[in-house]
Amino acid sequence: KMYGLLTGIFSPLLVAARSVNAVRSRLSGSCCGVSGKTWIRPGGFDTGLKTFNSLTKQKEPLILAREGVATWYSCGPTVYDHAHLGHACSYVRFDILQRILTKMFGITVIHAMVITDIDDKIIKRSWEAHTDVTLFIYKHVFVIVFEVIPPAVYLRVTDNVHHIVAFIERIIQNGHAYATKEGDVFFDIRSIGDRYGKFGGAADSQGEPWSTNKRDARDFALWKPSKPQEPYWESPWGRGRPGWHIECSTIASCITGHSVFGSQLDIHSGGIDLAFPHHENEVAQSEAYHQCGQWANYFLHSGHLHLKGSAEKMSKSLKNYITIKDFLQSYSANEFRMFCLLAKYRSAVDYSDSSMSQARTSLGTISTFIHDAQAYLKGQLQCLPVQEAFLWERLAETKSSVVKALAEDFDTPRAVGALMNMVYHGNCQLQPVSESDGAARSPAVFAAMISYIRDVLDVFGIDLLHTSHGGNLEGVVEQLTRFRSEVRAFALARQDAPTSGSTSKPGLFKERIPLLKACDTLRDGLAPFGVLIKDRGATSTWEITQGKPSERGQSVQNKDQETSS
Repeated sequence: KMYGLLTGIFSPLLVAARSVNAVRSRLSGSCCGVSGKTWIRPGGFDTGLKTFNSLTKQKEPLILAREGVATWYSCGPTVYDHAHLGHACSYVRFDILQRILTKMFGITVIHAMVITDIDDKIIKRSWEAHTDVTLFIYKHVFVIVFEVIPPAVYLRVTDNVHHIVAFIERIIQNGHAYATKEGDVFFDIRSIGDRYGKFGGAADSQGEPWSTNKRDARDFALWKPSKPQEPYWESPWGRGRPGWHIECSTIASCITGHSVFGSQLDIHSGGIDLAFPHHENEVAQSEAYHQCGQWANYFLHSGHLHLKGSAEKMSKSLKNYITIKDFLQSYSANEFRMFCLLAKYRSAVDYSDSSMSQARTSLGTISTFIHDAQAYLKGQLQCLPVQEAFLWERLAETKSSVVKALAEDFDTPRAVGALMNMVYHGNCQLQPVSESDGAARSPAVFAAMISYIRDVLDVFGIDLLHTSHGGNLEGVVEQLTRFRSEVRAFALARQDAPTSGSTSKPGLFKERIPLLKACDTLRDGLAPFGVLIKDRGATSTWEITQGKPSERGQSVQNKDQETSS
């Protein structure tokens, strides 16, 4: 009894003393030698890349703790219904960045993500659907539809509440959080001195409108007592559930009790709207837990997606969104990736039919060049003599420009621009002629250009070879085009001399002209379905295009095509 009495008297004093000592320690710079909001340039391995760091508001050299390895944490989606393009934009953009690091610069990315499944709306929706809606949407929409590379590990909050409780307990022990008699646990902003506000916004913050028992209006909840009908977990402070911010800090630091990123994280990513207060609070909690001065070295934030003409981000609550399901009725996942590539990842971007048309046109131009170059390689396309040395120079120049652009804060618009410029010069050299004059051909340079284009598109996550049509359709089109070519060759066979009084074209058999017209009809009829057949003299090539039927037909009409009839 005496022990309990003494503990009750002195525990508050000990906690207060720890709090004061923690503040003094931090303000004196003894915690990793840093005080305030100063960013420490990490020690380790310089990748040669630069990236915009939200902690410093400028580009910084990307330096990793381990050579060739980047630890990366991102906040998972909190969608509770049909996902919209605003969600997809952020995940596709960061997927592109991770692919660039891995496939262009040889850096292994260890990516972890938390799946929030305790949020009020998610809980309600999950109960109704009897499933983990958020994880389901992420895996089946972002991973499958947009081919986002999945994280090394998904972690659901509901599976890690006991770790969150232990995480909170240590923050309290370190003097940076306090419990209230109502069962709340709040982070103590004053305990970290001037370290709060790394991302800005702290001065104007009124904090969370949760409790009147906070010491400071900016203090935020680590643990909340559960309301009636809400799920709850047992804790030293009573039945309750975690606050939103603590979920990410705990899971980014430890998984199933073992340190994954610990007190050292290379990269943290998320939408710009998460910078304050979510990421700000994550930093405060994590540094208070680990007693370190810099938990995450780089914060990368993506810009919002807007409907054209709207100043607000695409959001369910604002009812200014387009669902992914509706989007896919008109456009493809490849086209959306190109749309993302044509803007810098951290800039706001307007979504409109015009911007999507630009993305579609860019992909179409690349696809057409690849098919024309392949036709040249196979001898199906006869051209004027090619300036081979000039094209080799353009290829080398493009390779250098793409690497420089991507090493400079992942500048994908500049990289795509360099690629399109090479395609333009390649197209200029593929000037078809009806008959070859026997001049030397230059297949090697076009083979190299095709290979490089595919490599770069693979870095970006775009695969023009394997579309949603599948290999079976391509096989059918190949056989159909071959049969049609044989019919055309038969119909184009010429007579030795026109017969007297014949109304047919000179040299053609009159009775075979309907076959030519039937071949033209078949070609024109397939175009609206995305099958583009090009007649090149007596031979034909084909490609499967993407887009809405009406636009497919228009694209065919706009092609300079050699008609057969």
